[in-house]
Amino acid sequence: MTVLPVRPASECAFDAVALGEVMLRLDPGEGRVRTARRFDVREGGGEYNVARGLRRCFGLRTAVVTALADNDVGRLVEDLVLTGGVDTSWIRWVPYDGIGRTVRNGLNFTERGFGVRGALGISDRGHTATSQLRPGDIDWDRLFGDLGVRWFHTGGIFAGLSESTGDVVVEAAEAARRHGTVVSYDLNYRPSLWAGVGGPDRAREVNREVVRLVDVLIGNEEDFTAALGYPVDDAGVDLDELDVDAFGRMITTVVSDLPHLAVVATTLRTVRSASTNDWGALAWSAPTGIVRATQRDGLDVLDRVGGGDSFASGLAYGLLTGLDLATAVEYGAAHGALAMTTPGDVSMASLAEVEALVRGGGARVQR
Repeated sequence: MTVLPVRPASECAFDAVALGEVMLRLDPGEGRVRTARRFDVREGGGEYNVARGLRRCFGLRTAVVTALADNDVGRLVEDLVLTGGVDTSWIRWVPYDGIGRTVRNGLNFTERGFGVRGALGISDRGHTATSQLRPGDIDWDRLFGDLGVRWFHTGGIFAGLSESTGDVVVEAAEAARRHGTVVSYDLNYRPSLWAGVGGPDRAREVNREVVRLVDVLIGNEEDFTAALGYPVDDAGVDLDELDVDAFGRMITTVVSDLPHLAVVATTLRTVRSASTNDWGALAWSAPTGIVRATQRDGLDVLDRVGGGDSFASGLAYGLLTGLDLATAVEYGAAHGALAMTTPGDVSMASLAEVEALVRGGGARVQR
C-alpha cells in the first residue's frame, strides 16, 4: 500500500532536491583532531547527504540547493558534489572577499570515535554563504514548477543556520506544495546551531511553522521533544530505549496536532560504545499504523555520522518507487546501517547491498 501520491518521473527533471549547507569535512582518520598532521577531505551536510544517497546508492536524479563562496575551497566542495553525481546547477555562488570577513565556506572537523571515546564534530561555519541565503534568492517556482521535482528534502540544520534560513525553508516548502512536490523534513536538532539565533524557544517556533508544510517528518526521539516540544518521556520512557508503545504515544500526540502528516519516522539508536550501537527504525502512516524495521543490536560502527541521513534517503527511495511503508522503512534502516560501516558523512553503499541486507544477508565474504 502506497501512502504518498508522488508526481510521475516523466513530468520532472529531478526525482529529489535537497536544500542545505554542504561543508568540507576534514577527517583525521583513526586519530584526533588535536594531534592530526593530515586530514582526509570529504563533503557532507545533513540535507545534502540525503540527495547524495538517493543519487549514488539508489540511482535517482538529484540536485542540491546551497550556496558557496567562490574560491578554491568552494570549488573543491563542488568537485566532491559532482563526484557524487548530484546536480550542481542550483548552487548559488557568492563573490569571495579574499579573507572570509563577509562570506566563507563551512568546515567540519570530525573524529569518528572508538570504544569509550565518542565521536566529535567541530564545526567552523560562521558567516558561510549558505547561512546568508534569504527569501527571494532562489527561483523556487522555476525549480518546482517549470523543471519539476518529485521530492523536496530539507531539515533543521539548515533552518537553524541563521535568522533568515528558517524563512527560506518556509518559502521553499510553500512553493513545493504549490507544485505537488512531496516535502520531507528531518528535525535534526543541534543546540549549538540554535544558541545564537534564539535558542530552544526559537527552534520550536521555526520548526512548528515549517512542519505545517511537511508531508514526511523524520527525527530521532529527542528531536521531537527538543525541536517541537512534544514530551516523549512524560511516562518515564528512557530516551535511549524508545519502544514501539512509547513511539505510538508520541505519534498520537504529534498527528493530533498535525493531522496533515502522511508519514512520521524515527531512527532508534542505543549507543553501547562509539563503535557498537543498537540500530533500528520505526515509521507511521494513517493507513498502516506503526511499522518497524529489522532491529540490529550490536551493530559495529566505523563512522556514525550520516547514518540518520542514509536512513532518510532509503525511506524516500522506497516511497518514491511505490514500495509500501513497511518495506520503505526496511530500506532506510539497512542503508543507514551500511553507511555507518564506511568513513565519511555520505553513503558508499550500493542498491544491491541494501537489498541484500533487507533480505537478511550477512557479512560473509563475497567472491
